[in-house]
Amino acid sequence: MNGRFRPWPPYTFSPYELQVPWEDVDFRADDGVALAGWVLPREDAKGIVVCCHGRRGNKADMLGISAGLWRAGYEVLLFDFRGNGSSGDGPQSLGFHEQRDFRAAVDLVAARRPDLSVAAVGFSMGAATAILAGARDPRVRAFVLDSPFATMSDVVAANLAANRLPRQPFTRAADLVNRIGFGYGYEDVRPIDAICGLPPRPMLLMHGTDDSSIPFEHALRLADEVGRESIEFVAFQGADHCGGYFQDRPGYVKRVADFLDRAVG
Repeated sequence: MNGRFRPWPPYTFSPYELQVPWEDVDFRADDGVALAGWVLPREDAKGIVVCCHGRRGNKADMLGISAGLWRAGYEVLLFDFRGNGSSGDGPQSLGFHEQRDFRAAVDLVAARRPDLSVAAVGFSMGAATAILAGARDPRVRAFVLDSPFATMSDVVAANLAANRLPRQPFTRAADLVNRIGFGYGYEDVRPIDAICGLPPRPMLLMHGTDDSSIPFEHALRLADEVGRESIEFVAFQGADHCGGYFQDRPGYVKRVADFLDRAVG
C-alpha cells in the first residue's frame, strides 16, 4: 500500500536550522530495508526517545517536538519509515510493515544507549505503529501517542463516507485488493487489540476533537479499551489531525516532557 513518497526537490529542514547537535545514522529493518535517521545526542540524557512520523511524512516533520525534547534533557532518534524521506524502498502499509522499522529503531537506540530507558513518541500512523509493535517490545518503557487510529478498517470506512461512497462494499473490496497486492488485511492492523499490551507502562494519548482524517472517536475507543485509569488522555478542542502541537507549541512540548520525566526520566 502507498507508493514511495519522495517530494521534489528533496529539500527539508534539518537539525541545523534548530541549532541542535545531530548525527546521521543508517540501519536496517529485519527484512533488509535500509532506514535513515538523525540522532540528537545528549551525554547527560534522562532517557532516549524514538520519534515516529505519520503516513507520507518524514523525519523532518518531527523536528519541533524532537528539538524541544532534546532541550528538555532527552536524547532523540528521528527516522524515516520505509519509502519515505531518505530511507529505502520496501513493502509499505499503514502500520503493518512499518512495525519492522520501529523495531529496528528500538534495536538501534537500545544498543547505542543501554544505560537509558526508551520511550516512543508517535503521530498518526507512527502512533498506531508504536502501539502495535510496542505491545510486544518491553524495551519501550513509555508511549506518547498523538492521533492514532483504533482500526485500519474504520479509518478507510470513515474516508469513504467522507467522499460519499458506500462504506461496507467499498471497504470489503479495498481490503481484498490490499490482501492480494500487499500481503496483509485490514484486520491485521488493529491497535485497539494491541493497546492492552502496553500497561502498566505509562501512556499519554492525545487527539484533536475536530480531526478530519482519524475521527476523535478512535481516541475514545482506545482509551476505553485500555481503561481510563491506565492512561493520560488529552483532547485538543477544535484541533484537526495532529493539530494539538500547533495550538500551543511550547505548552505541547512541556506536556510531553513532563510526562516523560514522570515515566522514564
